Amino acid sequence: MKRWTLAAMALMCLAATTGDDVTRLYEERELRYTGGPYTDHAFKYRLLKPEKLEPGRKYPLVLFLHGAGERGADNAIALKYLPAWLAEREARGQFPCFVLVPQCPSERMWIDKPWGQKEHSMSAEPTDEMKAVLAMLKEVIESEAVDRDRIYITGLSMGGYGAWELAIRHPELFAALVPICGGADEKYASKLVGMPIWAWHGTVDQAVPVERSRRMIDAVRAAGGKPLYTELEHVGHNSWAPAYRCPDLLNWMFRQSKANK
Repeated sequence: MKRWTLAAMALMCLAATTGDDVTRLYEERELRYTGGPYTDHAFKYRLLKPEKLEPGRKYPLVLFLHGAGERGADNAIALKYLPAWLAEREARGQFPCFVLVPQCPSERMWIDKPWGQKEHSMSAEPTDEMKAVLAMLKEVIESEAVDRDRIYITGLSMGGYGAWELAIRHPELFAALVPICGGADEKYASKLVGMPIWAWHGTVDQAVPVERSRRMIDAVRAAGGKPLYTELEHVGHNSWAPAYRCPDLLNWMFRQSKANK
């Protein structure tokens, strides 16, 4: 387990870049969905495409699940943190990829469990919000030049929980998992033994107990997996800023491919 100090965090963490420029770069889309509480609901999502699509080339895809603060009907607010940073010119040159950013409706959650509790049991069925995310992912995979061996899932806080669970339910889809300040049902850790994982959490997180990441990492290791785990000393809930701004993390993530297994 890596532990980083506030000093190290400060060297990496830059202000988030959001606004009109980022919004214009992400194509706005919607998915019509009927199920659970929804009757022909328009789930909004955004898609960033590689700056230059070369004929015959396939590109990795990053599926990003936002936190509770980005829920609603204005999908532009979900383009914070990693989506904004992957849209920067330097990142687009270094990591040409698709970035898929769904939005969870107000008062709903990616998984049907509160994120502040110390443990939870995974429900038999995913939420309708998660089913909609899967439909979005399928839609993009089938319509765009996506490298199916290099699909990555990540999320923060509420989205960290969603990333853990979606990877557990569909490990065949993802080449790597990067959950930030999230947690999952440890009973299903064996589903992730073969998946590259790098989890992050702040040691003084008051919203999501750091024990959620610790226990999940321990469970995956006990099952035979080799996940990476970084704790940020004296950092609270905002652990995603230093995590996503860490060059090592993005370089590591984009190196992962199911084709190499």
